Amino acid sequence: MKRVLIVEDIADTRAWLRGIVAEVFVEAAIVEAANLAAADTASDRESFDLLLCDLNLPDGFGADFIARFKPRHPQALCVVATTFDDDEHLFPALQAGADGYLLKGLPRSQIAGLLQGITNGQPPLSPSIARRLMEYFKPAVPPTPPECLELTPRECETLLLIAKGLSLKEVARLLNISQHTVGGYVKEVYRKLGICSRAEAALEASRMGLFRGD
Repeated sequence: MKRVLIVEDIADTRAWLRGIVAEVFVEAAIVEAANLAAADTASDRESFDLLLCDLNLPDGFGADFIARFKPRHPQALCVVATTFDDDEHLFPALQAGADGYLLKGLPRSQIAGLLQGITNGQPPLSPSIARRLMEYFKPAVPPTPPECLELTPRECETLLLIAKGLSLKEVARLLNISQHTVGGYVKEVYRKLGICSRAEAALEASRMGLFRGD
């Protein structure tokens, strides 16, 4: 990192961030801005490799600046440095083009380590933010259809087998029960689901997800 821009309105915090950046990127030239107006001026005049930007600034929202900064400096990494860990701040910043999101409440050594990881291609994300993103993008588990909740586990097994086209005799053999008992299960399944044929049973089994992983 040859040139770094720090956008932070609180002087003590700005000095703290500058010290961390100077420790991690020893040879970097560091420019400071206390508001977005100064940040825009610096961005227009110079080229930067790294931006550390607060979100709530006296004259605007840091994410808006990131959205302006990114096209001007496409090679630069944009990292948010904030106290806010909620979705209302996190996702607008990421949508604006932020490449990382650091919480100021982390120990100095941990922030330094996360910034150092940039040189190895690691996105600088506070652990809690990384967990939040993983949870957000985790595939949703489809809800269990209410009809499936009405069936007993044995009735679900029976429905799946007859939906596959097995005869009552074959179902009885696989489940190790009598054919008469299987017939009782089938009647009960048909009654609960409001169906009357194997074709409908196959459709219901598919809709209820019983074929999943089969």
